[in-house]
Amino acid sequence: MIRFIFRILGFWLFAGAFVALVLDGARSITSGSLIVTAMGSTWFELHSGSLNLAQAVIQRNVHPYLWDPVMISILQAPTWLVVGIIALLFILIGKKRRTVVEA
Repeated sequence: MIRFIFRILGFWLFAGAFVALVLDGARSITSGSLIVTAMGSTWFELHSGSLNLAQAVIQRNVHPYLWDPVMISILQAPTWLVVGIIALLFILIGKKRRTVVEA
């Protein structure tokens, strides 16, 4: 049951990544230049309070260097790429395991 939930969540996130890719493509076509929306700006538009809270929690409770080089790089990456990678991880976690039959 848990694997099923992970797979469904992964496919929904993959659909969201595809929508983000289509939106960036449509914006690029209309403007005539390449437009890529960063994950940080998408997260800030959706819920800025949680972005600020995540920064505070990571810097105070985990390690300040985890925020600056690691999370800043992730937040500067394209939204469709970050969400797509997270979706693939959820799909792989929810993948059914093959049983090996020995002869």
